[in-house]
Amino acid sequence: MKEFILLFRNIVGENDYSVSLEEREKTMSHWTNWIREIVESGKFVATQPLDYEGAVLRPGSVSDGPYVEAKEILAGYLVCKTANIEDAIEIGKKCPILNYPNGSLEVRPITPFSP
Repeated sequence: MKEFILLFRNIVGENDYSVSLEEREKTMSHWTNWIREIVESGKFVATQPLDYEGAVLRPGSVSDGPYVEAKEILAGYLVCKTANIEDAIEIGKKCPILNYPNGSLEVRPITPFSP
């Protein structure tokens, strides 16, 4: 089994996520059910939402906000273990972020670090 990270992306609203707090609360059961399904399959490793605030460091500078110029933000992640990227993509297809008008999900294999 190989680990994959699923990165949840959405666009930035006005000083907050583009999805309102009320909408996030309304869809929380979708997130809980999706994660429970992954846990029960034995493929779950970890997950966390990411706070809106943050900083971006570049050589010689630090800027407010974890978003890129296109105003897209990384909203959270989930790490799972699957046999291949196709299986990780199948898990990602059920992610509630894809129900948001500007939501997207990126699936990336995690390469083990060997110092």
